[in-house]
Parts: sequence; C-alpha cells; structure tokens
Amino acid sequence: MTTHDITLTVNGTEHDLTVEARTLLVHALRDELGYTGANIGCESSLCGACTVRIDGDAVKSCTALAVQADGADIETVEGLDEGGEFHPIQEGFQEEHGLQCGYCTPGMMLTAVDLLEENPDPTREEIREGLEGNLCRCTGYQNIVNAVEHAADAMEDGGAVADGGTVDGGETE
Repeated sequence: MTTHDITLTVNGTEHDLTVEARTLLVHALRDELGYTGANIGCESSLCGACTVRIDGDAVKSCTALAVQADGADIETVEGLDEGGEFHPIQEGFQEEHGLQCGYCTPGMMLTAVDLLEENPDPTREEIREGLEGNLCRCTGYQNIVNAVEHAADAMEDGGAVADGGTVDGGETE
C-alpha cells in the first residue's frame, strides 16, 4: 500500500493528511476531513453530486484522486456562506424551492457558482447547458433554473444575502 502526504486547503483551512495513492478526493474530503457536502452518487462522473471547486473550477471529486489535489484550494458547499450570510446561490435555491431531497444540491450549487463566474448573466438555456452534468431525480429542474436566475440577479445587483434575509438588503417578510 503506497501512501502520500498531501496538503489540501478546504474552504480556506489547510489540512495535512496521509492518503493511499488510490484514495478518491471525495473520500478524502468526506471520510478523512469531515466535509460531507460532497455526496457520493454514481462514482463514475455522471451525476455530479460530488462536485467541488478545485482552484476555482467545478470538478467531480469522485473521479479525481486526492493526490492530484495536493496543494490545491478546494471549495465545498460548506464554504459557500461567509460569516453566516448565504451565498446568492444558496438564497436562490431557498427562495425558488430548487431542491427536494437535497442530495444533488451541493453539486448543483457549486456548478452554478462556476457557471455564474464564467457567465454572470446566462439565459435559461445557458443555465440548463451549464448544469447538464449534474442530475436531479426529484425537482424536474425548473426550480433549479429559477434558483440560478435568482442568484445571477442578486450577484448582478451586488445585494448582500443574509441568513433568512433578502438579496436586496430589504426587510424580510
């Protein structure tokens, strides 16, 4: 059994760990470091439930080895909020009912963040294309597309999104 000492910076926190050469990144994140937002779905890169961001790019962590991420900055769904404030994509999923069981949601959110950084004002068709590598078996996708549109609008407006608040900083109902 070959092991490697690696360093992963996850959501801004540096972690040193020893992993077997064959350890998938999703298992290192979940089993070794306790970041359980990346879900294990198909383990063949088809469903996207395990999506994380590595150095700013959405990656399906079930097809990446932990040793390949040595030295990388990794963002999981747990790292989206800052200081208790929702990221606009989290607010969008909440406001637009973009989830049901929630299993695909972390991967959908991180893929959507990646999409919105590349294209801050996507059309509905571009949102669908951007999310096509992430499967949801519950929602029918309409509300997920609405959630991404909601987030795009919030990010465009520069509105702060607070826990339970609104995207424009106004009063909650």
